Amino acid sequence: QVQLVESGGGLAQAGGSLRLSCAASGRTFRTYAMGWFRQAPGKEREFVAAISLSGGNTLYADSVKGRFTISRDNAKNTVYLQMNNLKPEDTAVYYCATKNGAIAYRDVLYIYWGQGTQVTVSS
Repeated sequence: QVQLVESGGGLAQAGGSLRLSCAASGRTFRTYAMGWFRQAPGKEREFVAAISLSGGNTLYADSVKGRFTISRDNAKNTVYLQMNNLKPEDTAVYYCATKNGAIAYRDVLYIYWGQGTQVTVSS
């Protein structure tokens, strides 16, 4: 089993930046693809970004492409989400999750989930 703990959320102004971190327990971190998802109040959870086991492949939602960057450090069992040029519509709880095999958009394919970290962007 893998435990995930997100951090780095908070309040930012529109146009600002935040970097989220997701620390994973266990020695199997490098065997999982990792994803970031978010859920805004009253909305369904949506895909944000994903990264392959080695970090060589990434995937982004159109809404964040060019603004967000996902990366991972397998030595530190950590995946990151650098968020730049934040917009009020980025306000949500952000979750990281693990997945066997290739990266994917669909949240139902992800196995383990963190508790989430709140990101609030003011206009």
